[in-house]
Amino acid sequence: MAPNDDRHPDAGERSGVSRRAFLKTVGVSGVAASVVDGLAEALPHAQGAGGPPPIGPGAVPITLKVNGRAISLRVEPRTTLLDALRNQAGQTGNKRVCDRGTCGACTMIIDGRTHYACSTLAIEAQGREIRSIEGLAQGTVLHPVQQAFAEADGSMCGFCTPGFVMSAVALLERNPHPTPEEARKALDGNICRCGTYVKVLEATLKVKGVSRG
Repeated sequence: MAPNDDRHPDAGERSGVSRRAFLKTVGVSGVAASVVDGLAEALPHAQGAGGPPPIGPGAVPITLKVNGRAISLRVEPRTTLLDALRNQAGQTGNKRVCDRGTCGACTMIIDGRTHYACSTLAIEAQGREIRSIEGLAQGTVLHPVQQAFAEADGSMCGFCTPGFVMSAVALLERNPHPTPEEARKALDGNICRCGTYVKVLEATLKVKGVSRG
C-alpha cells in the first residue's frame, strides 16, 4: 500500500487533514451552498407564480367567528385557538389542562364537530363557525346541558366540565336521543380526573329539547 494513500493509518499526519476528510468537507459545503442558492432562486419564482406568500413568524391579523360574533386578533401563526381566545379575547371558559389534545378540557365545536382547541391553530380556524362554552347560556338562562350538569352534580372541580358540556352538546344536536353506549362513545375523548363519569353520563342522558346552535 502506498504511503500517501488516504486509507493508510499514517496518511495525512504531516498536514493534519486526510484527503478523505478534505473531500468530505468540500462535498458537504458544496451541497449546502447549492441547496441554499436553489431555495433563494426558487422562492421568488414560486411567489410570482401564484404561490402563497410566507406568513410569520411575527403576529398577523386574523378574524375568527366565535359564537356568532366576529373577533379580530393579531396572533403568531403558531398560536392555538385556545390560546388566542383565552389570552386575547377574554374567553377563558374552556380550560387548558393537558395542552396536548388528550384530556378534552379545551373542546370546542367547529362547524358542528368537536375539536381540541389546544391542538387547532387559530389561523386555520378562520372562516369557520366556532362555538365555545361562553356561547351556550342565554343571559342568565343556562343551556339545557349546563342545567343538567348542575342538577346531576356532574361538575366536581370543574376543569373538565366545559369540554364535557361541549361534547354533550355536539352529541345531542346530532342525536337528540342517544343510547348510553352512544353517549359514552361521544364523551370518550374527555377525561375527568375527579372520576365523575357516572354523573356526566346521567346529565347527558337526561337532557331534552336541545336545538342546534
